[in-house]
Amino acid sequence: MYAIKTNVLPSFVLVLMGTMDCLTTVIGVIYFGAAELNPVLSGVVHSSIFAFMTLKLTATLCIAGTYILAKKMLNKTTDKTTKSFRFSNIFVKSAYAGLVVFLLMVVANNLVVMLA
Repeated sequence: MYAIKTNVLPSFVLVLMGTMDCLTTVIGVIYFGAAELNPVLSGVVHSSIFAFMTLKLTATLCIAGTYILAKKMLNKTTDKTTKSFRFSNIFVKSAYAGLVVFLLMVVANNLVVMLA
């Protein structure tokens, strides 16, 4: 029996949300005539869906990997009572929460556009 490591679970949520964003965007563009609102990615979507998916999922994996590395670096700290450790820990957690909320809003928006 395998147990899910709790330090990897937040990154899994980021990957899941990023994948949902990519999937709902691709389905919306192909089947529902939706448009990518990000001006950087809108040209990529219309030129190559495969390139868009590769770029979007690579960025998602990089962000999730960065979160894992940041938490590993924080956990290696010997003195967890310092002000800099507390600030860094709060910053990493806040950045994670912000990303999850942002991705939830993006996926919800994509679903609303497809259902409209």
